[in-house]
Amino acid sequence: MQRSSRILTAILWAFAILGLNSISVAEERRPLILAHYLPWDTAKPFSERWGWHWTMNRFDPEQQVDGKREIASKFYPLIAPYDSGDVPVLEYHLLTMKMAGIDGVIVDWYGLTDYRDYAILHRNTTRLLQQCERLKMKFVVCYEDQTIPALVNGQRIKESDRVAHVVSEINWLHKNWFQSPSYVRFDETPVMLSFGHAGLSDAEWTRALRELDSPILYYSQGYRREGAAGGFSWPVPQQGVAYNDRFLADARKWPDAIPVAFPRFMDVYGDAGVGDGFPILPDENGETFRQTLAKAIKPKTRMIQIATWNDWGEGTQIEPSREFGYRDLTRIQETRRRLDPNFSRRADDLRLPRQLLILRRSTEFTGDSLDAIRDAIVNGDLKQARELLEHD
Repeated sequence: MQRSSRILTAILWAFAILGLNSISVAEERRPLILAHYLPWDTAKPFSERWGWHWTMNRFDPEQQVDGKREIASKFYPLIAPYDSGDVPVLEYHLLTMKMAGIDGVIVDWYGLTDYRDYAILHRNTTRLLQQCERLKMKFVVCYEDQTIPALVNGQRIKESDRVAHVVSEINWLHKNWFQSPSYVRFDETPVMLSFGHAGLSDAEWTRALRELDSPILYYSQGYRREGAAGGFSWPVPQQGVAYNDRFLADARKWPDAIPVAFPRFMDVYGDAGVGDGFPILPDENGETFRQTLAKAIKPKTRMIQIATWNDWGEGTQIEPSREFGYRDLTRIQETRRRLDPNFSRRADDLRLPRQLLILRRSTEFTGDSLDAIRDAIVNGDLKQARELLEHD
């Protein structure tokens, strides 16, 4: 029985991949715009301590200069440093994305094992998915490949169980998150990415895909592995924006691909003493984002990825900041309006979620009245949302 099940799974998996050609040329429609999301920030007072991604063991967020906490970033969040488990923050992030014309998130997931901070990341990701469901946003998992050698070194899994571990975790996703109405599926098949190349080898990923209980549309970073639907691009500061052009040229030979758009790459690793840091990909007053976004939406692809929503340590964030405000989000709004004539959000609409967050953080207002504002934003009744905000 088990062997027959494996054979059936392999057949279904093969048909899912072979059928991609018809998917990619099926009906002409705009691509999904998804933002890469990192659920790893830990901050007071929501948590008992400041996490590594705000401190990198060098910076002290308890110290403030000019009204800003000292954090491990060259830039500063408009809402100040926050905790990724704080539901009002997740609501603010997703509603701001919605106003920008972003359809949802591709979230970094470190798996189910209670090791290092993986359990906290899983908890935060679970809350993020719940908010995606509530706010009518899309959701995709990007599996962190580097967890595999970390778990082996930490003696949490055996070297011989590397593939079996990945298979068991993706099977868990099938039974749980892949069933969510927010989860992105093409032709009824869930989409999943994997980040990095330090974990399973190409051959091991091929084995893992074939041993799954149900097929997935899998995308590997930078190139197309055997059995993958395609690859997804990512900022490579050592090679500059020219890397994107090479990726797009290679992607023409694949059934599918996920291009990337990004605003800059300016990490803080050297300042934090955790390495020399990477070369700078300059912001160029927004020109880097304009060009990479224009190139990302040009091919006929089903989705593009913004890298990133909130990687403050590498400076690739498009989340509103003190330095750039809502600039990159207004660029996405302009792009979305060209792709979708029915999209009508404007720059002023981007500020509504922050107004709601400020009220959430106050003790003067009831949850029901604030939920009514949230629902009005979700349903596109921004006139009512503004009236309710003014009333509160």
